[in-house]
Amino acid sequence: MNRIERHPLLRQAAGARCVKFSFDGEDFEGIEGEPVSSALMASGKHIFSHHVKDGAPQGIFCANGQCSQCTMLIDGIPKKACMTPLAAGMDVRTLKGLPVLPVSDEKLAQAERRSIRTDIFIIGGGPAGLAAAIELGNLGYQVVLADDKASLGGKLVLQTHKFFGSESDCYAGMRGYEIARKLEEEARRLPSVSLLSSAPVVGLYKDRKAGIFLNFESYVIVEFTALIVAAGAREKALQFPGWDLPGVIGAGAFQTLVNRDLVKAYEKIMIVGSGNVGLIAAYHALQAGIGVVGIFEAAGKISGYRVHADKIRRVGVPLFLNTTIVKAEGAGKVERATVAAVDEHFQSIQGTERTYDVDAVLVAVGLAPCNEYFEQARRYGIMAVAAGDAAEIAEASSAMYGGKTAAIELARMLGRNVEFHPEWEATRRILASRPGDSYERAPSVPGAEWRPVFFCFEEIPCNPCATVCPAHSIALKHNRGTIMDLPSFSGEHCTGCGACVAICPGLAITLVRKVSEDAAEVVLPWEFNINFEVGEQMDLVDQAGSFVERGTLVSMRRVRARETWLLTFRVQLSNAPKIAGIRARFESEFSPYYALTEHEDSILDTVICRCERVTMREAVEFIQKHNLRDANQLKSIRIGMGACGGKTCSQFISRAFALAGINPASTEQLTQRPLFMEVPMGALVNEGMHRLGGKDAGVRGAP
Repeated sequence: MNRIERHPLLRQAAGARCVKFSFDGEDFEGIEGEPVSSALMASGKHIFSHHVKDGAPQGIFCANGQCSQCTMLIDGIPKKACMTPLAAGMDVRTLKGLPVLPVSDEKLAQAERRSIRTDIFIIGGGPAGLAAAIELGNLGYQVVLADDKASLGGKLVLQTHKFFGSESDCYAGMRGYEIARKLEEEARRLPSVSLLSSAPVVGLYKDRKAGIFLNFESYVIVEFTALIVAAGAREKALQFPGWDLPGVIGAGAFQTLVNRDLVKAYEKIMIVGSGNVGLIAAYHALQAGIGVVGIFEAAGKISGYRVHADKIRRVGVPLFLNTTIVKAEGAGKVERATVAAVDEHFQSIQGTERTYDVDAVLVAVGLAPCNEYFEQARRYGIMAVAAGDAAEIAEASSAMYGGKTAAIELARMLGRNVEFHPEWEATRRILASRPGDSYERAPSVPGAEWRPVFFCFEEIPCNPCATVCPAHSIALKHNRGTIMDLPSFSGEHCTGCGACVAICPGLAITLVRKVSEDAAEVVLPWEFNINFEVGEQMDLVDQAGSFVERGTLVSMRRVRARETWLLTFRVQLSNAPKIAGIRARFESEFSPYYALTEHEDSILDTVICRCERVTMREAVEFIQKHNLRDANQLKSIRIGMGACGGKTCSQFISRAFALAGINPASTEQLTQRPLFMEVPMGALVNEGMHRLGGKDAGVRGAP
């Protein structure tokens, strides 16, 4: 089984029960309630269907219910495997071509209308949605919040790293899954707030009603007065030859498998994109014991926080700038991927290709807001506001304040005389800030007493080290006058407690002290499994990951409140201020594979629409033949008509027009459908036929 048995932070939920199910007629085991897709990937199964058009293998792509790549035949009905909880005795089948639906000539057994009435309906239970529910609940509004996942918290549930920001504003220094629990607990304490999990919203109607597919079994109508859309964001896709192979997945999908479901689906991965999502995904992979051959960024600089990039370099993962992926290959799933340098126009440079043996390519090239229901509400004239990533892509800390301000804004729209807190919006903007200026720090000289050494050089919104210091000896340098300012040692005494080292989200603080004329001790943070003992020598590196010296481990202490180890090493006195981390991994070997020919031709032959398997060439030729100026006319060849509602292919339509010689700015954009997931007709009338099963379940869907 490909399960993560030993993780430095995560454990399988208490009471998790193994159940048996069948896959293509064979018996397998999984954990009851986990997604069917995760149970299969834990068993080494990566292909979920074969497309009816060309037989292409389909596998997990978003793990978020946003696409249709994981659709399988589950108990006789086509369902998204990433959204369907595993149950004992399930019959799961690879979907081959078009499924043959079960025949049911029985009369309607029941037709029950189920509904809920509330003041305010919130779509999405991430940090913004929960924060909005808390504010509105405190104002006495009846609130119903619906989220499609089994656990509330949105992407916070997937985050094992400590968060930036400030302790007082957004729980800085706590890990994402801990913040999710805190927000949910606070919301559940409010009697007027109802939280619904495993409750995807599948329809929004003009008469201020929404449809919920509750527990993926029954259909419930929510009648409301006003709406908050806090549905988060979906990952952007990246088109390259082989991007439709199983094993090319979003970085968030990877985090879902690893951090939520504790599934080790891959052994060695490549990451494309150096934003915070990509950088953090690399760190999460290493914590799960998965190799990372490198992070590849087409731009000339890292787009995420420098402290995130530095801690990745320190553990031995290389970052390559001005480099992009050009191809992924494999028999049925990813087995290798090729990258190349790019020029100033982001075009691949022939002769710079190199290939890595990997079994997954993580795409981390940005996020797009899930705001379809908000746009639909505005068209219908429904009183609505958007919050979190549905309004602006930013960090989860910013989303919390976005939810708070959205709640107050909506209350005022409803006529409530409540105070608008301008400082909330100011805080939200700071927490959403891009990295600011970078500064050099004066070199530290170790003395007889402990002193902190700071390896954060770039302005980002973060101050927990200053608030956690018991001696109040750390303060932010007054430059901007906000938490964007850099910390420094401003006192006369350091207790050496290590609180600042343990809480730092960027692992960018160490402690040093002189112990003899030529030796010093340095305290370093460690968030991986412990597989060494006191007395061992380990490779110590500087802030950028360059080797400094082999230090001797003299003590280990675990700070349980932060789930962080503090490791103390004896090192040379002159090296102590330069040492920032411990080398854990090394760069993987690569070998030349093939030389690029006409790169645009290869792009033309790749699919633009994964759902309907329409190629870029087909799109370009159709545009040229009919002199199109409206992207909606591409629906004639099925682009945008698949189960994802055009959410993926819409990202590439502008490129299709450009390749056809037409300025994309002069065209009408594709109208996307707010479709989230399919609901069986029987569920719409609550007929109780969500699981048909039976002896014929296995034969349907055969080619």
